[in-house]
Amino acid sequence: MQSNSPQHDQTNTNDLLAYEDVNFLRREELRGARLELEFTKADLGMRDHGILSTVVVFGSARLKEDHPYYQQAQELGRIVSERGGALNPTNGTHHNVICTGGGPGIMEAANRGAHDAGAKNIGLNIVLPHEQHINPYVTPGLSFQFQYFALRKMHFAMRANALVAFPGGFGTLDELFDILTLKQTGKASGMPIILLGKAFWENLINFDVLIEHGTISPKDVEHFIIVDTPEEAWQVMVDHGLQTSLPTKAV
Repeated sequence: MQSNSPQHDQTNTNDLLAYEDVNFLRREELRGARLELEFTKADLGMRDHGILSTVVVFGSARLKEDHPYYQQAQELGRIVSERGGALNPTNGTHHNVICTGGGPGIMEAANRGAHDAGAKNIGLNIVLPHEQHINPYVTPGLSFQFQYFALRKMHFAMRANALVAFPGGFGTLDELFDILTLKQTGKASGMPIILLGKAFWENLINFDVLIEHGTISPKDVEHFIIVDTPEEAWQVMVDHGLQTSLPTKAV
């Protein structure tokens, strides 16, 4: 005899709690919740590791370890980690921790330099159609995956005591000009912006043209300094008051 009672559907996702239902969380209407979760996961992850401030390194993902800029980025990662406080936590907190986009090339090199020094370092990786794998030198537990570029950029900026941009492509320029805009508009203070590689940067962008056309102020070019070596980059940070014990930055 056939029962008229409804059959229990084991695949009915309505039986799941909301936070367990991945398909529900992926709905277009839940984008706001996903943005909040993506921000909070990385924020709490860094807090759990005692990360109070960072030195951010941008640069091309395409440069290999035999390239001079790769080697310089590796040296910079080591110098900042050894001298900037990442190896000497205060009450369990770390300052001036190397932070990159987590991928290959210059990002890998800077993470590698910090790893060589025995210091914590961070990778903020972005999920792309052509998958970008996290490099092996990022500290376990400090590798974060992002769907949204905007939140990744926010995490680059919110703890940064300094930014060093090596030669790179569209992504590097996009991230660099985001930070320059924060400086220009007064949304960020302190945080020296250092462009490493004079031959590259002075030939790539003619900032004088922007001044001549009145699209930026002559003082806007004071928001960055171009150098040629990791030691020069470190000296710029020191000259701008880089300290190893600073309060947490507010967003």
